[in-house]
Amino acid sequence: MCIAITMGDSSGVGPEIVLKAFANHELPDDFIVIGDASILALCNQELSYQVTLHRITDVVERQAGVLNVYDLALLTPEDLRVGQVSQKSGYAALRYVERATQLALTKQITAIVTLPINKEATRLTAPNFSGHTEYIAELCGEENYTMMLASEKLIVTHVSTHISLRQALEQVTTEKVLNIIRLTHDAVARLRPRNKIAVAGLNPHAGENGSFGTEDITQIKPAIEAARAEGIDANGPFPPDTIFFQTVKGKAYDAVVCMYHDQGHIPMKLLDFEGGINVTLGLPIIRTSVDHGTAFDIAWQGKAFTQSLKEACELAVKLTSEK
Repeated sequence: MCIAITMGDSSGVGPEIVLKAFANHELPDDFIVIGDASILALCNQELSYQVTLHRITDVVERQAGVLNVYDLALLTPEDLRVGQVSQKSGYAALRYVERATQLALTKQITAIVTLPINKEATRLTAPNFSGHTEYIAELCGEENYTMMLASEKLIVTHVSTHISLRQALEQVTTEKVLNIIRLTHDAVARLRPRNKIAVAGLNPHAGENGSFGTEDITQIKPAIEAARAEGIDANGPFPPDTIFFQTVKGKAYDAVVCMYHDQGHIPMKLLDFEGGINVTLGLPIIRTSVDHGTAFDIAWQGKAFTQSLKEACELAVKLTSEK
């Protein structure tokens, strides 16, 4: 059971997080880091983590008790721009993800855990890049997928993610909402003893019977009815301003299907910024991720927290063992 952790953007907190987590014995027994060995070695030296690094160019070369670095040799220390947007580090970060996905698709690794990429830096060489979720799904040839954010406090999934709000409105169709409800149902069944799903409305007060928009009636409600006909315990659409209270405080539901990125991300990051985990549902491979960014403002200072990486790895192991 070998898990691959992608190093993320070298200019951010990715390198120090994986080194610190390893030094603190927070990572799985069998894993590799896909990135640049020279960058990790430099971070290891500057922050005095005293981690033993082992450079490999093939998964089978990994050794026990050391931090195995699957070295793509894309960057040198001279290329490094800590805390700054860098074309070179943005390009390299995307290549780490590409290689990890290839290894997962060919069954050389069992799961991917991703550390953060800086979208601005990555778009300097990949202008259409919108995020890990969409990029990995494209590499896998999948169109029916979604982003799930999970912690002990809340689980949310999304009908749309890294697109404009205007575009997100167009994604709220009965077919798309139904697909996300199905993916959510399948995932929650593996994570919680109960599987009761709430579906948030799109408009204020879930449209209030058409007073503030009709999408809740014409698109979302039919999707919920279709899901219930399939035996899924889906409920709603509920007013977005109250459903998270009912789910978290009232324990009425086990997950919330959200209509767009911020509808799910805001409550999750408010409730559990350090412990939230990002999971891509609907892929032929397992991919989890930390739920935070590159944090350029504190990069390479030893301040970054490791809880999200630890829990992302734990969930990857759990999903792998249940697959």
